[in-house]
Amino acid sequence: MIYACSDLHGYPMDEFLRLLDKAGFSNSDYLFVLGDVIDRNGDGGIAMLQWMMLQPNVQMLLGNHEAMLLSCNFLFDEVTDANLARLSALQINMLNDWLFNGAKPTLDSLYSLRKKDPEALADILDYIQDAPLYDMVTAGSRDFLLVHAGLGHFDKKKPLSSYSSGDLIWYRPSPDERFFDDVFTILGHTPTAFYGHPGQMFQTPTWADIDVGAGGGQPPMLLRLDDMQPFYARE
Repeated sequence: MIYACSDLHGYPMDEFLRLLDKAGFSNSDYLFVLGDVIDRNGDGGIAMLQWMMLQPNVQMLLGNHEAMLLSCNFLFDEVTDANLARLSALQINMLNDWLFNGAKPTLDSLYSLRKKDPEALADILDYIQDAPLYDMVTAGSRDFLLVHAGLGHFDKKKPLSSYSSGDLIWYRPSPDERFFDDVFTILGHTPTAFYGHPGQMFQTPTWADIDVGAGGGQPPMLLRLDDMQPFYARE
């Protein structure tokens, strides 16, 4: 079975593992996490990243929050007052943008990890750097495109490799927007409350949004792609 979830945003590890158990997830299954593991809550998602890195059957895609972290990786070379004083205007703007979007828990955890285990910090940064922008899978005789945010500037004739990272990790589709007819798109990024479905998956004829609001306090969901069965932590 193939599962997907998105936008965990520092959700507690123990509660997430209970959700996996509830869905019957096993070592023979595969899980795609559609980005935004980090920021906003708890330890900022660092324990979750470290767990994911050890799982051969878990793949993380890049989200806009991970992209913001990568844009600020200058912070992790050597954090000193002198270094901070030399930040360029562009770097300051990128850091402020990330902080505005909930970076503090993640930064606190990464700074603590850097003191205890610099190699572990480097491994996390490498893991995020290697995360793909999208993936294609087949489950239950159906083809799926997995991506963090959707397909900005969509054109069914345009190859996926031609989309910019911004189109894939920052876009917010309108509820009546259509993507591919022969490949069903699974995305996150936009909390489903935006579409009038807080805490629940929002599905259209060509795509489904599975960001049910963990960044704002709702528990995340799992979606089993083989039969489009959703699993919710509070049901």
